[in-house]
Amino acid sequence: MSPRHVLILGGTTEARELAAALAAHPGVHVTTSLAGRVARPGAVAGDVRVGGFGGAEGLADWLRAEHVDTVVDATHPFAESITANAVRAATATRVPSLVLRRPGWRPGPGDRWHEVASLDEAAALLPSLAHRVFLTTGRLGLATFAHLTDLHFVVRSVDPPEPPMPPHTEVLLSRGPFTLAEESALLRDHRIDTLVTKDSGGTATAAKLTAARQLALPVVLVRRPPLPEGVETVPDVAGALERLGFSP
Repeated sequence: MSPRHVLILGGTTEARELAAALAAHPGVHVTTSLAGRVARPGAVAGDVRVGGFGGAEGLADWLRAEHVDTVVDATHPFAESITANAVRAATATRVPSLVLRRPGWRPGPGDRWHEVASLDEAAALLPSLAHRVFLTTGRLGLATFAHLTDLHFVVRSVDPPEPPMPPHTEVLLSRGPFTLAEESALLRDHRIDTLVTKDSGGTATAAKLTAARQLALPVVLVRRPPLPEGVETVPDVAGALERLGFSP
């Protein structure tokens, strides 16, 4: 009997944890697909492929050729096109699929959040709020803020970002997760007055929100894009394992 082949999409913390859990089960063949946007991705259990599939049709062809039994989309909550392609490919091939998506953040007492629907809306709001911005929306979105010539930006990234970007940008090359003490020190040392981030959810990158709350700084939070209709979602690795028929 051939092993059960599970394809995991994404390089998130949850994707890595799920790959490790599934790889520990005999009779399971795990492949994790990474987009290739990070030059030095962390270790992943099982097989790893890097790069796109060529849209929904290319992914459907790969599912058939590799005899995939289940697709788990554990991509970043903002990987909208990948999620849409996964749904279309799974539907076309009749391969069961599942979205593993950590819950989003919710404001608490003392938070000064300005929720927006896009990076464009975030950029439009900043001149009325900020002088020195800690921008944590990812290096690929910096072009959206390039016209804000009167603001100073601090950008943290695993890999060096490429232009266009705001003219007054300070780049910090580092890989998280970061502690509350580290995030608080960064905001103080760089005299940050506004944090801009996406609603990634989870605990791995939440310390910056706590630091901003403690320092009474406003936060511009980009809301997640909606998931396609009808997709089945679970909030954590334990839920994914249960849905796939394995104990956590």
